[in-house]
Amino acid sequence: MLPLAGCSLFGGGKDEPVTQGAPAALYERARRSLDNQDFESAIRVYEALVARYPFTAEARQSRLDLIYAYYKGREAESAIDQAETFIRENPTHPQLAYAWYIKGLVDFEREANFIERWFDVDLDARPPQTTRRAFESLRRVVQDYPQSEYAHDARRRMIHLRNRLADYEVHVARYYVKRQAWVAAARRARGVIEEYDGAPAVKDALEIMILSYERLEMSELAASTREVYALNHGGAPADVVPVRKRWYVPWD
Repeated sequence: MLPLAGCSLFGGGKDEPVTQGAPAALYERARRSLDNQDFESAIRVYEALVARYPFTAEARQSRLDLIYAYYKGREAESAIDQAETFIRENPTHPQLAYAWYIKGLVDFEREANFIERWFDVDLDARPPQTTRRAFESLRRVVQDYPQSEYAHDARRRMIHLRNRLADYEVHVARYYVKRQAWVAAARRARGVIEEYDGAPAVKDALEIMILSYERLEMSELAASTREVYALNHGGAPADVVPVRKRWYVPWD
């Protein structure tokens, strides 16, 4: 009985045959699990295949499939690590766009969870680190692989991310306005216009720029910004952001 117990204790469990076999058989087994959405089993077999037969064609494909398996198995960090490793080790692989796309998709879906949406958390006030990472990954797909099958969806998601990033920058600019840090507010608002052209927040950014320039007594810049606002959003330039005297500052 003692030798049998030892086999079970040191790796002779019931799951071991699942991860044994020739590379082709292992890959077929992992792929079947992936198609059946049994992501835990797929990951286990893919990892065994890559570890035991690292230089086979099946192992190269497994490294790519693992990105998707981790992503669907809700192992976000593992999916990103696997994608980055694949991109670094296979700079000329024909499916490189896929690795960038899944990497961007993982960060894209980290935006807000159920609890945050339920309690109506103001996401504009949160530094969007994952949003920036997702935007950069998807931009690589659109710029470097415009003919790939992932480019259209990547571009569509980039629009959402662009708007989110622009909203955050405007939120920061408004903070500077409250602090009367007019130079910082104008600089932040100008960055929105330069980097996120087309975002709805550009209108707010123009208004902040006008207000900041007028507070800084930079009349020419304020006037030219009013003209840009009028051309893009209608209305008389003089009515865009009226300069109101603050009742609590008699000398303003």
